[in-house]
Amino acid sequence: MKGEIIKTPLQSRTDFSFELAKWSIFAILILTYILVYFHRMAPGVVSEFLMAEFHTTGTRLGALSAIYFFVYAAMQIPSGVIADTLGARTSIVIGNLIAGVGSICFGLAGSFEMACVGRFFVGLGVSVVFISIMKNNSVWFHEKVFGLMSGLTLLFGNLGSVLAAGPLSALLTVFAWRTVFMGIGGLSLVLAVAGFLVVRNKPEDMGFMAPNTYDASTSSKNPSGNWVKQLGSVMRVLRLWPGFWVQLGMIGGLYSFMGLWGVPYLRDVHGLSRGAAADYMTVMLMSFAVGALFFGWFSDRIGRRKPVLMASVFGYTLSWPVLMYASWSPGGFGFFLFGFMGFAGSGFVLTFAAAKEIIHPKLSGMAVSVVNTGCFIGTAVMQPLFGTIADATWSGTLVNGARVYAATDYHNGFIAIVLFALVAMVGSFRIRETHCRNIFI
Repeated sequence: MKGEIIKTPLQSRTDFSFELAKWSIFAILILTYILVYFHRMAPGVVSEFLMAEFHTTGTRLGALSAIYFFVYAAMQIPSGVIADTLGARTSIVIGNLIAGVGSICFGLAGSFEMACVGRFFVGLGVSVVFISIMKNNSVWFHEKVFGLMSGLTLLFGNLGSVLAAGPLSALLTVFAWRTVFMGIGGLSLVLAVAGFLVVRNKPEDMGFMAPNTYDASTSSKNPSGNWVKQLGSVMRVLRLWPGFWVQLGMIGGLYSFMGLWGVPYLRDVHGLSRGAAADYMTVMLMSFAVGALFFGWFSDRIGRRKPVLMASVFGYTLSWPVLMYASWSPGGFGFFLFGFMGFAGSGFVLTFAAAKEIIHPKLSGMAVSVVNTGCFIGTAVMQPLFGTIADATWSGTLVNGARVYAATDYHNGFIAIVLFALVAMVGSFRIRETHCRNIFI
């Protein structure tokens, strides 16, 4: 037929080899990212074991969990530099090695201080993973599907969150929490070896053509100077920062609830068992995962970023007054409310695409890392802040060595989360619309 492109057997084999290579690399990165989310959310399910084992207050428990986020936040910009200079392969191999050792150390910890050391190394190791995946997606996949790939990444990554909720709660009835974390550490070491053998930084390293090509004008705009100068040029782009505030305000509060305080809240205020409370977190996390894929796909489909993100932030913010003031009890409405909160919060995925599309393609790792820092600064601040607020009005009740907080204690913490959400809403108003294409070049 006229105009039909007929591929030779050699071209077909090349296409198959390229697809096999990029999806094999993506699979290794995603398996690693699943563990990232597991470590992020697991403290909420094992919180009562940690409080009883190490005799911690809510503030100290929040600090133990938040160490991960402090380290993660501090490493986001260095992670972007590493991704743009050394590539995803180096990041993923070294990151898995460090996280594996940290998880084993956490499982073996004989004191609160040693548990903090283990948590520190876990945070340090996993901090480079997400930016590496975003960089990998930008060089191995076409830019027209970047929003979709971002959503797919978070969908699979959140399987780790789901595993850290209901399944982990069930696993704890068979294995000690220490055994679980040591096993996860061993899996990280296996993935380090797999990353070394399979992952490559870009298609050209394997003899393939890059899926994204830009016209000659792009070369004249290539970033100059060393990585310090390039990082400075990225951070001076003011339209990059609204995404930072969206993540700080919305995901800082959401991760604090899903990853630490949600299970204790349902246990203490609504009288649910750890397993039943974890079911609500599972619904919330699954909705978060599916929502990330939906928002990425829908945004790519309609060619808009800003209105979709604004609707997401508004829905998330609105869900908190409903949780705090509506008369509800565990059951159908409760599952719907938690599911809606997770779904709405997942719209933050669009901040990554918005950041990548206003910067030079070669500096996409740094741009995404700057925005992603907001998420972990917000969570690192909110988790211990919530614990401090709850401790301030705690009545002194203990059950099996763990503190039990009243509804008022949690309500006061939720007010802080709402204030964070309002910061996110302001940030969403200031996001630059890119129409799903790179507007830098």
